[in-house]
Amino acid sequence: MPGLPVMAERASRRLKGALTMDGKAGCSVAGVVIGALALVALLVGWPQYRVYQQRLAGEAALAEAQSSRQVAILEARAKKESAISLAEAEVIRAQGAAKANAILQNSLGGPEGYLRYLQIQALENTKSSLIYVPTEAGLPVTEARRLDQR
Repeated sequence: MPGLPVMAERASRRLKGALTMDGKAGCSVAGVVIGALALVALLVGWPQYRVYQQRLAGEAALAEAQSSRQVAILEARAKKESAISLAEAEVIRAQGAAKANAILQNSLGGPEGYLRYLQIQALENTKSSLIYVPTEAGLPVTEARRLDQR
């Protein structure tokens, strides 16, 4: 059996070879150290990255909500302006019709003459063969017997 000093010397040589970068063991130790540092960096950095990512997502959602609100406000303003313009146009049209009716009434001798004129216009535009003419009370004379003869 070799002596204790010989074994100690062999162990010393193996340890020196393992600690130097010339051997395969030195490269693997460096790889393990680099891997451990990368793992620590990942464990520390990943939660911070997730917080950063969530903050950016929140800011994007807020910006989208504000943009949607502004679009809704602009659409509401456009509808309001459109309604106001349509109402003004309707008022102008009604005023024109009222003036035209007043001119016709005055030229035809008042409201009764104007109504008679409208009745004559309606009779001219009809294509029916039977016409009921109102009496003095404004009610038409009906022909109930004519329907029984058929």
